[in-house]
Amino acid sequence: MTAHRPLPRASRRRTTALGVTALAVAATVGLPALTATPTPAAAAPAPAADLASRFTLAVLPDTQFYSRYSASQFLPRYGDDPFHVQTQWLADNADELHIPFTTHVGDVVDQVGQAGEWQAADRAMSVLDAAGMPYSITTGNHDVRNSADTVFDTSYDLAAEPYLRTFPATRATGQPTIESGTDRTGLSQFHVFEAEGQRFLSLALPWRASDETLAWANQVIAAHPTLPTILTSHEVINIATDGLTAVDTAYGERLWKNVIAPNDQVFLTFNGHFHGSTWKSRTNDAGHAVTQVLIDHQMDYEGGNGYLGLVEFDLTNGTLAMQTASPWVTWKPSETLTSYDQPLLDAANQRYSVPVDFRTRFAGFAPDFRAGTADEPPLIERARQMLLDGFEGAPPVTTELPGGRADHTVVDGTLAWWRPGEQEPGTLAPGATVTDVVGDADLTRMTHAESGSPTAQDGDVTVTDESHPLSSDGAGLCFANADKAAKRFSALTSPGDTVVDRATFPEGYTIETFLQVDPSWTDGANSWSKAIVRSGNRSQIGVPQTRWDWTASPAALGISNLKEFQWTEVTADPSKGDRTAWSGEIIPGRWLHVALVNDVDARTTTMYIDGAPVLRNATDTGGQTVQDGMPWLFGSDWVDDAATNGWNGCIGETRVVDHPVSAESWLTARADLDVLTVDEPGTEVAPTSITGSGHPGATVTLSGAVAGSAEVAEDGSWSVDVAGKDDDDIRAAALVRAAATGEAQAVQSIGTRSGAAVAFAVALPDAAEPTDPAPTDPASPVPGDGGDDAGDDGSVSPAPGTGLPGADGPGADGPSADGPGAGDGTTPDGDLAFTGAHGLGLLGVTALLLLAAGTAVLVRRRLGTLPRIAPTEQ
Repeated sequence: MTAHRPLPRASRRRTTALGVTALAVAATVGLPALTATPTPAAAAPAPAADLASRFTLAVLPDTQFYSRYSASQFLPRYGDDPFHVQTQWLADNADELHIPFTTHVGDVVDQVGQAGEWQAADRAMSVLDAAGMPYSITTGNHDVRNSADTVFDTSYDLAAEPYLRTFPATRATGQPTIESGTDRTGLSQFHVFEAEGQRFLSLALPWRASDETLAWANQVIAAHPTLPTILTSHEVINIATDGLTAVDTAYGERLWKNVIAPNDQVFLTFNGHFHGSTWKSRTNDAGHAVTQVLIDHQMDYEGGNGYLGLVEFDLTNGTLAMQTASPWVTWKPSETLTSYDQPLLDAANQRYSVPVDFRTRFAGFAPDFRAGTADEPPLIERARQMLLDGFEGAPPVTTELPGGRADHTVVDGTLAWWRPGEQEPGTLAPGATVTDVVGDADLTRMTHAESGSPTAQDGDVTVTDESHPLSSDGAGLCFANADKAAKRFSALTSPGDTVVDRATFPEGYTIETFLQVDPSWTDGANSWSKAIVRSGNRSQIGVPQTRWDWTASPAALGISNLKEFQWTEVTADPSKGDRTAWSGEIIPGRWLHVALVNDVDARTTTMYIDGAPVLRNATDTGGQTVQDGMPWLFGSDWVDDAATNGWNGCIGETRVVDHPVSAESWLTARADLDVLTVDEPGTEVAPTSITGSGHPGATVTLSGAVAGSAEVAEDGSWSVDVAGKDDDDIRAAALVRAAATGEAQAVQSIGTRSGAAVAFAVALPDAAEPTDPAPTDPASPVPGDGGDDAGDDGSVSPAPGTGLPGADGPGADGPSADGPGAGDGTTPDGDLAFTGAHGLGLLGVTALLLLAAGTAVLVRRRLGTLPRIAPTEQ
């Protein structure tokens, strides 16, 4: 992919609403971590009178995944990484947004021992150094060599800490602030900065500050007795399982009791570490409010998608306003955008305002605190306008909901396709199966004895009629009550000796499924459980011995202790060990489409969640190594040659294809109902049926001159009987209608969805108006019109086998009909003319006989301008 090239502003069209990805449907499709919401419209310019004393504090949340995947994922894919784009945007807009200071909450990198990650972090933060923008930075648990809760900063081997090699004390004291300093370790730092004529103290404490460090912090505060203080540490408050409510932590209590509560100057804290966004107000020892803010987006799309915090201080009106924003989203090339790419997050705890009467709040220690000159417009609104200006977002939704169970793509090379909807809803008892609709790898539920679970119950596995809205199967296979501590789990197994069991995918693969994590999921009962597994033992297929997972299965899709989907596989070269792909945090209770696409040429396996590629994908991989004779498992893991650790949630239809497949052919895509053909029946013999090709399982409906419907067979063929040989009534009705209009349409449908109509015309003779009543005796002469099959005397011979008077062969029951000679309805060349509607009677019967004699010609044509015709029952 080419590096980003900013478009000229004049060529970038603004949109006020961002369409969701082609694999998301309105609000019905759950998304991991970051729920896609419409991009807000750019705010209207603030009234000229809305001026106040304002400034913006910038907050950089956990950047660990930006640093870790800068070289391997971001730079090759985009040409830059979010961390660097964040700091560049802050530097470029510091004056306009009035940003005097930036703070980083820790977890600068993900793997402390990887030099490349520190290089990426240094590259990003050096932008602020070069711009003369002061900042504080601190350590998170990923930034130190020993992050155990019982190991404090003063116990570190400081000379061996990579953090201090990249961010030494001299880098902190070299910041262009009024005053700065560090503690003995160099891991804690303070800065005094000025904004709106007032001075503030920033205090950054490291991961697991010792008593010595906390004493140092109190000394710094005491040395600046009149300064309002902002404290940053990697951990202060947590977030509840509801994703909204702030909760206290044990370490946060340590900071609260020893530093925050006793010092009235501390009015604001920031931390990361815990995934999500929240805040709370807590009363300190002086009876005053302390606002505590958590902001951490590392488990969102692309490791955080470049989100940072912009905190507007309005000293005139007494408010703190938070806006979560991403300069990365607006920087990314437009063709890479998905529904996850929202430049502004406006949900609860992502955009909010907290009233703070600064003068009153600070009166006890800074009686002279005053607002500055009221000359700044609302800065958050300005930031919103800047980010939205010219931003188009992802293209609008193009995928429709399925019209029925057949409304899916058909892909050559499909090795197995398990569809729970083939079974009746209800308990799937031991011994019952889930059908493989393309092969012989039906899944059979193990008996409790076979699975090895001493606590499993029959009712733990059910087939339900709930599924992802884009799954045409419309069903799920659900596993309940799984608990690894109680050894309660259930599993389904394939035969072990089928094509899909033995597949090693030398040309790559695409494995698709739909998963739902049950809302009852807990770390203790369900962490590291698996949904879909290729069972076996890595130690027996050439994988080098490792500390973890050496006796685990060759390939497995499951969930981590942090609610991340994980795909792990042993490649075609087992000596390389396994390769993994990881999603962001998954929200329980939501159906998600998961696609795993292995490209052997690119040496990658990419995980897609509802159509969007995750950040952490497998590289240097291709194909798989598996253990011969071992089956696929649904619903449990397989470790140490035994089933274990069951899935707590549901699995939808699952398909395995022997090559990489693009999104246009995934299970979330719809059948192409416009691919419909109508065969020309020929001109020698009147057709008794209309045939063609279409999508297997769809219904083809004929209307107009002929009527009838039929389901398209598995081989793609269809046939509608419009004139049954043994049913004179059906034949007569169809042919009379043909004589009336000569026009017909074929429409292909699946349930509620229909394709474009294909029209075909019936070539008919033009008969003279009758002068006598139509004969009622089948043996009576019937007027002819001298068509192609007419003799010189105007006589007509019906087609053999029609059962009509005068027909030769089986079914003939009368003499040939006589009638007027040729010339009454033909063109000068003797060809048949198209007729309009006529009265029936004698002329209608005449037309019937001539058409049965083989004079009809169906001419196929595509009606590009015809409206879609809904199927009708005839």
